Amino acid sequence: MDLLEHQGKKLFADAGLAVLPSRVATTTAEACEAARELGLPVAVKAQVKTGGRGKAGGIRVCRAHDEVAAAADDILGMTIRDHPVVAVLVEQAAEIEREMYVAIASSRESRGPLLVFCREGGVDIEALAREDPGALVRTPIDPLLGLCDYQVRDVVAAAALDPDGPGGADAVKGLGASVRALWGLYRDRDATLVEVNPLVLTRGGETVCLDSKVTIDDNALYRQPDLQPEESTDEGEARARKAGLAFVALDGDIGVLGNGAGLVMSIIDQIADAGGRAADFCDIGGGARGDVVAAALDAILADRSVSALLVSVFGGITRCDEVARGLIGVLGRAGLDAPVIVRLDGNAAAEGRAVLADARLDGVTVAGSPEEAVRLVVAAARERSDGAGEQSSAGREET
Repeated sequence: MDLLEHQGKKLFADAGLAVLPSRVATTTAEACEAARELGLPVAVKAQVKTGGRGKAGGIRVCRAHDEVAAAADDILGMTIRDHPVVAVLVEQAAEIEREMYVAIASSRESRGPLLVFCREGGVDIEALAREDPGALVRTPIDPLLGLCDYQVRDVVAAAALDPDGPGGADAVKGLGASVRALWGLYRDRDATLVEVNPLVLTRGGETVCLDSKVTIDDNALYRQPDLQPEESTDEGEARARKAGLAFVALDGDIGVLGNGAGLVMSIIDQIADAGGRAADFCDIGGGARGDVVAAALDAILADRSVSALLVSVFGGITRCDEVARGLIGVLGRAGLDAPVIVRLDGNAAAEGRAVLADARLDGVTVAGSPEEAVRLVVAAARERSDGAGEQSSAGREET
């Protein structure tokens, strides 16, 4: 579960990290009132669960009340990376001496938490990481030992803070304390990501979190009663969540349904290698029956960008004939025109393929192997995309 900036900063403050006074506003009038309470200058910041706000014009520093009103008007009317802005954070501005970057993230590569620090922060951290990898500190954290003192010292050394600069020795202590507090938040809140970009040293020598990005493990939310997921604005995600299924929206045009996160991620990689892109995927887990499969399909097909669907199930606990019946229940409905490629293997796979053959559903193709399934679904998506482009061109010519 991704948190908005202001939600993440509340957790930061609770964990002992320094944040600036701020107010959340959903209207221009509320933003102006918040600016009067906090005092100028202030930053007006879009509250959306995506990056790139600054580059999109969703963060503005205002030094006059009419600037606050204009900024709030503009930002509340924005859509940033398909996320409509419904609220802004009005925050006291800071006098920045130095920007840094620090994060703790769950890493598949290191199979545990990974501490990442860069002595330069701001909106271009991704570019800096590509151009100068040596500017980064990347160190795995042992989940049993936790963050070690030497790892904090490595971060402080990499920061190369000027002992005669703002804050002096206190700035060094502040950076170390911030890294330790961030680890405590990651650990205690069952996070998969806690990121501060930028972590700033102010001209007064304070270490302050100017932004927050926090992701909480959905599977641990029962241990975080004060953190409850909001109703999703994505129809597919909302349907999947209601059915208790894992659903992830992506930016392609091929829907993917499978059982097991490893299998599904492997399929998505194969689709990419074949020149396609996944629109979303739904993991039905082990032992799914027909009604669960039907709910997963409903969630995927709620996304209008899906032009082709790949169903790949390896039956262990899950019976492939149950999967087939769930498919028929949804795919037999009128109005479905997306081609569907099905690959069934393992437990009751022959029975499942027989169920699908007897149903004789239009647009459904049964593949004999994972490789064939990927090839067919990418070709089907490409054909529909090309066909839509030709129709659009023909429509423009007629006009």
